[in-house]
Amino acid sequence: MGLMTFKGGVHPYDGKDLSKDKPIRELLPKGELVYPLSQHIGAPASPIVAVGDAVLRGQKIAEAGGFVSAPIYASVSGTVKAIEPRRVTVGDMVKSIVIESDGEMKETEYKKTENVASLSNEEIIGKIKEAGVVGMGGAGFPTHVKLSPKEPGKIEYIIANCAECEPYLTSDYRRMVEQPEKLVAGMKIVLQMFPKAKGVFGIEDNKPDCIAKLTELVKDEPRMEVAALKTKYPQGGERQLIYAVTKRSINSRMLPADAGCIVDNVETLVAVYNAVALGQPVMNRIFTVTGDAVADPQNFYICIGTNYKELLDAAGGLKTECEKMIAGGPMMGFAMFGLDVPTTKTTSSLLCFTKDEAAAFESTACINCGRCVEACPELLVPSRLADYSERGQGDVFEKWHGLECVECGSCSYVCPAKRPLAQSVKTMKKQVLAAKRKK
Repeated sequence: MGLMTFKGGVHPYDGKDLSKDKPIRELLPKGELVYPLSQHIGAPASPIVAVGDAVLRGQKIAEAGGFVSAPIYASVSGTVKAIEPRRVTVGDMVKSIVIESDGEMKETEYKKTENVASLSNEEIIGKIKEAGVVGMGGAGFPTHVKLSPKEPGKIEYIIANCAECEPYLTSDYRRMVEQPEKLVAGMKIVLQMFPKAKGVFGIEDNKPDCIAKLTELVKDEPRMEVAALKTKYPQGGERQLIYAVTKRSINSRMLPADAGCIVDNVETLVAVYNAVALGQPVMNRIFTVTGDAVADPQNFYICIGTNYKELLDAAGGLKTECEKMIAGGPMMGFAMFGLDVPTTKTTSSLLCFTKDEAAAFESTACINCGRCVEACPELLVPSRLADYSERGQGDVFEKWHGLECVECGSCSYVCPAKRPLAQSVKTMKKQVLAAKRKK
């Protein structure tokens, strides 16, 4: 049987060798930690502490601002220093709670669940919601909303996104190597809510040790299986993963639940286990610091709110001059202007490179080679969509299905003319969606 995959995609240098063999190392923060109130899709959280308040690690400091929202918890003990706008990775100023750590990590008490199997669906959802669990693979969609589909009886697949297809990232890999039991326990909790569903761990075949570990762990679990995926970017994209595992397709007007699927990231499923079984809110995550400019690439177990500069220093700092820093992966991450920004629930890595290769390229005219069409996982014509974007032709852009773009960057990667296709398409997509909201 062949490896599961999708049409299109690219094979960039993966760079994972820099950090994949570095065990997870706990990093205790120093000084102040910053907690932006928008760490998720939906309404920002609302502060429930005031300047001068003493807080414990694990104490709620902001409550959900609506149904599609999530509370935020202190990851250290200390004193609330300020509630003010602070800069985040994308450059925006976001209202944030600033806590000065006392270095003591005094912790609140958590209520464990002795028998998870006895919990009702409503109780499980309540614990996940209260713990502030969101999609920790990047999007930040509140998990309690995702696990509350309109027709739960039609859910047939719970897919664990274990692909980690972005180059250089190894945080999910280390979690699967070192703590696969937590991932399986999280899957078991979600499957408890959907009795007709099968749990599938989708793992790229460049991680044979993870495939072996999880296969062994689930061999006596009749409702769980491991799916070996072809190593190809963007194999971890939600639509691409669903198609690879189930051969079902979804578009921009559909949710995965419309295809009978729910997809959760590795770190999210671990957070579900922590919330439901241990009663612990989201306070920590695994974070990779890597790149050819980093002295000692590492995988850290961090307290959310830790400063990026502190994480780079813990990885030995820079061994050479750095031209480009990226929050996230090189394909879909954000270029950073500085490191004085906090980590959040959805930030997974810091990449530092000696050369900014993308900036060195000079765009030339399209040569109509069709490589962008071959690479596009959504079977679009990126070169033409980019033309419509540059001309401001939003109506034609939409007619040519521009809103189906998943913004993976595969088209820009393969373009021999070095045109910024993905950036142009993404810009027009935002404009078209904004115009629709106004109407």
